[in-house]
Amino acid sequence: MKAMVMSAPREKLKVTSLAEPSPKSDEVLVEVISCGVCRTDLHVFDGELTQPKLPLVLGHEIIGRVAKVGSSVSNFKTGELVGVPWLGKTCGHCRFCLNDQENLCDNAIFTGYTRDGGYEELAIANQNFCFALPNKYDPIRSAPLMCAGLIGWRSYRMIGKTIGDAENIGIYGFGGAAHILTQILHQQGKKVFAFSRNDDERTRSFAQNVGAVWSGKSGQKPSELLDATIIFAPVGELVLDSLKTLRKGGVVICGGIHMSDIPPIPYDLLWGERTIRSVANLTREDGLDFMKILDQYPVKVETHQYQLEDANTALDDLRAGRFDGAAVLKIRS
Repeated sequence: MKAMVMSAPREKLKVTSLAEPSPKSDEVLVEVISCGVCRTDLHVFDGELTQPKLPLVLGHEIIGRVAKVGSSVSNFKTGELVGVPWLGKTCGHCRFCLNDQENLCDNAIFTGYTRDGGYEELAIANQNFCFALPNKYDPIRSAPLMCAGLIGWRSYRMIGKTIGDAENIGIYGFGGAAHILTQILHQQGKKVFAFSRNDDERTRSFAQNVGAVWSGKSGQKPSELLDATIIFAPVGELVLDSLKTLRKGGVVICGGIHMSDIPPIPYDLLWGERTIRSVANLTREDGLDFMKILDQYPVKVETHQYQLEDANTALDDLRAGRFDGAAVLKIRS
């Protein structure tokens, strides 16, 4: 089978022919239809996430059909449409797994990081860590939901766990996760304030078309004080910018897996019981809840499609911010 393989950080992915993987008893073999290209892939590629298995097949926003099932698989049958996310497996018995915090499991396996992911024609997934998808899901446009959508939803849930209901919500880094979450929040009657590094007409128009009530450049003050902000861009300085926009008691959610160092924080920005929280990975409960939310609040995912062999171009375009929305590798029809 064909795959795009990473041999070392910062080296171009190479088209490689790999043997077809064989599922273990609790695994499924997935014929990959599409795989999203996520900013986390860039962090792995750039060596900012420092413990990948090598050589590695990137990709953790997988949509495909089950081709084979292991001997003990009961969740899926061949031919079913499935989504495979970042969290690939947990140990099930550590303090985190036993306390509804499996996203913090120290022994977790991650798709496209510690196990091969979806930049290939066939991928392996544990039956308990992938999601059944109705056939109504577009298998190309749905790929970014498996991480951009999921981590956006978990980031939003963290607001409620910190301060309760929030009406005015700022989002920094208006890419894949932001444009999905904004559509949901707009339908829920929330007010979204979009911040981006490029205060250009393209970004403003895109943000407002998916439901933002205001858009501007990072560092600008919005038209109203915010209850909460979510930072998807991997830039530590944005924490200070976010704090300046918050009302007292507000919360900053850092939604990325990697971020540059946060500069020293003047205490007067934090004072007033403002809070900073990070988001780590996701849980299966997050995924199941998110699927229900999508039934209630449907979204249109803006995708930019590439062929599997063009994965390096997709990563370069993502890094440079050459498109709005999300990049997706189309691997088969």
